[in-house]
Amino acid sequence: MKASYQKHILNFKRPSGTSRGVMTQKETWFLILETEDSIGIGECGILRSLSFDDRSDYEDRLMWVCENIELGPDKLWEKLREFPSIQFGVEMAFRSLHAQTSFLLFPSEFTEGKAAIPINGLVWMGEEAFMKEQIVQKIEQGFRCIKLKIGAIDFEKELDLLRYIRKEFPSEEMEIRVDANGAFSPSEAMEKLKRLSELELHSIEQPVKQRQWEVMASLCEKTPIPIALDEELIGITSVTKKRELLQTIKPQYLIFKPSLIGGFRGTTEWIELADEQGTGWWITSALESNVGLNAIAQYTFEQNNPMPQGLGTGGLYTNNFDSPLEVKKGELWYRPQIDWNFNL
Repeated sequence: MKASYQKHILNFKRPSGTSRGVMTQKETWFLILETEDSIGIGECGILRSLSFDDRSDYEDRLMWVCENIELGPDKLWEKLREFPSIQFGVEMAFRSLHAQTSFLLFPSEFTEGKAAIPINGLVWMGEEAFMKEQIVQKIEQGFRCIKLKIGAIDFEKELDLLRYIRKEFPSEEMEIRVDANGAFSPSEAMEKLKRLSELELHSIEQPVKQRQWEVMASLCEKTPIPIALDEELIGITSVTKKRELLQTIKPQYLIFKPSLIGGFRGTTEWIELADEQGTGWWITSALESNVGLNAIAQYTFEQNNPMPQGLGTGGLYTNNFDSPLEVKKGELWYRPQIDWNFNL
């Protein structure tokens, strides 16, 4: 078996803002496995400044994986605990190699085009007018669950935007999730949560920065809005530590990004612990190309979670790969009659 990797820069159609700044490009790496009769493709996508494995030796580790590919997916996964996005790429590449076709990783009614995955419509941070434009667009596209990133513009303006949605759509018609990306300070978080709760929100992601377990535990205990942990899960690699986090913080929800938490295997560990604790969860892509998004979507469908998932990021780039994935009326569909166009 031959293994190689290649870097690919994804260009955003328009700058996309979070509370950590504005992104114009997204870096990703493809792991390619080749045998005489098949090819396996895996995506190793890192988010600079957020990924646990955003390190100077990242490419060196990819090179090491290619040199030691004969170890196989299980041994490589264990040796890559400090590189969750490469764990994901390795898992994906091996599953792809042994699949009927390179992109059919988890055959199901989803990949047959018979069933869809409900997803949320993502509204990026920006000027008030831009955010309002996105909200209108998502509503017109048929979404019944919208996720807004908050924490970058004036909080009062963000409240006004949320009031605008609620005025038009009551909570039984439109589910609203917000993602603060850790933007609130511990001293102001509870007051902001109280004000947000007046708008009947579904949940808020990561109100304060991660690694403040006592602060987050107190918020989760007293919050008027369900709290979902996202960045908090990054870098927690052992099952023991994962269980400790859940038992300490007792969050209402968890959000799983496979590229950031150790791929399918890492996500499955979290799902089992969440179910054990009675904690709700959903799965989100981490700005992968359509290759990684496809793998995550197929895995997600197999988990039988009826909640809207965070898988609507395929249309963000000017140079993404043509794929059978299609968003229609707030759902992600796989159209098997459409061919892939994967050219690096």
